[in-house]
Amino acid sequence: MSDFLLELLSEEIPARMQARARNDLARMFAEALAKAGLAHGGVTTWSTPRRLVLIARDVPGETLAVREEVKGPRSSAPPQALEGFLRKTGLAREQLEERDGVWFAVIDRPGQSAISVLKVAVASIVLNFPWPKSMRWGQESKSTESLRWIRPLHNVLAFYGSEHFGIELDGFANLYINKDGYVSDVKQGEAGVTSLPSTFGHRFHHPGPITIGGASDYAEKLRACHVIVDHEEREAIIRKGAKAAAEAAGYALVEDEGLVVENAGLTEWPVPLLGTFDADYLDVPPEVIQLTARTNQKYFVMRGEEGALAPAFVCIANIAANDGGKAIVEGNRRVLAARLSDARFFWEQDVKVPLEEQAKKLSGIVFHEKLGTVADKVERVAKLAEWLVTEGIVKGASPADARRAAELCKADLVTGMVGEFPELQGVIGGYLAAAQGEKKAVSDAIRDHYKPVGRGDEVPTAPVTVAVSLADKLDTLTKFFDIDEAPTGSRDPYALRRAAIGVITLIINNDLRLSLAQAVTRALLPKSKLSVAGPPGLQLLNFLGDRLKVQQREAGVRHDLIDAVFALGGEDDLVRLLARVTALQSFIETPDGTDLHAGYKRAANILKKPLSPLASGESPSPARGEGSVPAEETVLVAALDGAEPRVVTAIEAEDFTGAMAALASLRAPIDAFFEGVTVNDPDPAIRERRLNLLARFRDAVHRVADFSKIEG
Repeated sequence: MSDFLLELLSEEIPARMQARARNDLARMFAEALAKAGLAHGGVTTWSTPRRLVLIARDVPGETLAVREEVKGPRSSAPPQALEGFLRKTGLAREQLEERDGVWFAVIDRPGQSAISVLKVAVASIVLNFPWPKSMRWGQESKSTESLRWIRPLHNVLAFYGSEHFGIELDGFANLYINKDGYVSDVKQGEAGVTSLPSTFGHRFHHPGPITIGGASDYAEKLRACHVIVDHEEREAIIRKGAKAAAEAAGYALVEDEGLVVENAGLTEWPVPLLGTFDADYLDVPPEVIQLTARTNQKYFVMRGEEGALAPAFVCIANIAANDGGKAIVEGNRRVLAARLSDARFFWEQDVKVPLEEQAKKLSGIVFHEKLGTVADKVERVAKLAEWLVTEGIVKGASPADARRAAELCKADLVTGMVGEFPELQGVIGGYLAAAQGEKKAVSDAIRDHYKPVGRGDEVPTAPVTVAVSLADKLDTLTKFFDIDEAPTGSRDPYALRRAAIGVITLIINNDLRLSLAQAVTRALLPKSKLSVAGPPGLQLLNFLGDRLKVQQREAGVRHDLIDAVFALGGEDDLVRLLARVTALQSFIETPDGTDLHAGYKRAANILKKPLSPLASGESPSPARGEGSVPAEETVLVAALDGAEPRVVTAIEAEDFTGAMAALASLRAPIDAFFEGVTVNDPDPAIRERRLNLLARFRDAVHRVADFSKIEG
């Protein structure tokens, strides 16, 4: 057994594509070897900006010989059937075996050498690699059949153990390095040089060829030439080096794992370097500085002792400079200063214009062709936010503050800053509102009203912010459902699923006592074809219910219990609903809950279809005498008499744990009833009385939840 090495060297691969490329390389290689029947002891893939690398451990020298037996037609079948079978197997009739009137083909497939299998596998990978984008280059690019890659491919290096081998492509001879240093396809009959057993080091530190002996020395030889091929190692260097550089300057690094991965994908020899910028730029909102440094320049930022943004950054160089990186840092500082200067200009211009004036421009921006302008949406949100506070649904806020924040919440969409940094909509509005003297509650609401945006995002708790955020999302949901733009399948162009999760999270986290039907009705004012009583309105409420199940399932709540409470109807107060579900889940997982559920199912099954009198020949129940009632029936009646009012009282007080405890008192009586009483009594009056008793038991349980929806 030997290790296999494959390196695909090219021009720079975009950092965002490298992770997927590593996965695709491993997948395609594993599939090709599995198809050929060649085993391996595991695959490792690496990437740098210029290369994709795969090392497969413990690859056998050849595949095993295989004897394959294929059953054919009967010997009495028409000649056409036999001819088809011979074409399929590639054998002559004399090579077939006849057994019990059936033809069999026995095909011996000899083992293949590992190199022959690997050649085919690598050729398939090179020709069929699923880059999101690819290109042709050089003289051969005139043909649409020529080789394609993400960027021009320079070298294909393949080793099995210490043996280097060239790659053959279907319809072409070996890949070769042409006079321009690129890998090309040599058509059959043309001269060419097979790819050499070498690769190239760092573009600046060691641009010349490096002779490789195989997988065993590949990584270390490249390291000696300033190339760290393991992307995870480069990430660790960046992570550790950036933190150390910040701490050496007395700052705390703002950790950014996405930036770590991106910089690792941009460098083969990462060197973290500390730089500074003019502290005067710190009067620009810190999010702007961070976004400028991160998005435009791939820099890390840091904070001082009190958590404020520091006038410093860490950039990641791709060389070990002779001057320690001073020139690199200076160049990066000048570029960052220019970008921060632009950002400060936009900020200074935007501060001069009151948000009220900016908001007037929203009437010129179409929100949706069927829903009017952004100004129309703002007015709807303002009315709904004010109503949420006035009705006491959101407590602790002023209706006037809620309306004011809603009226200004979208005004920053027309500012220069948001035009330059769309990711900061809302954030910029909050800073502008604060700078222009708005109340803190108002400016905070403008800043945070888009939250929560996604899973794990901060959920607002400030009352004014909650009112505006909830109103904004409710308006989006109701209006798009009103124009028949509900999500379908994976299609959700208006992010309505995210808006629904936002509504649910805001209500639950802030303990808002809100009827969803009432809120939807209010959000539809003054006119709409959507009604909570009609199909579209029910569709929206069901949509919110489905999103609730998704969200709560992730929190460990059983979806069938949510269904059991929803099935009762009329329960659209999410706080109360989840309290009921929580109590139900705690109860149903106890022995009392399990047994009561079993008794309920038995009762429900009996009540589903009417019972018939006993068939002829069966013995009737012993005569009980007029008015005689078995003890088990009497005990169940007494238990229901005691439990029903307790359940009703507990539910009215929203003491759902107490309601479950009251139901638990029915467990023993219902078990005893089924054990000692025959429901299908031959006496119709007795049978009817017992069926009515079971119906009463079922209805008592239904006051808490529809147990028929509970699994198990």
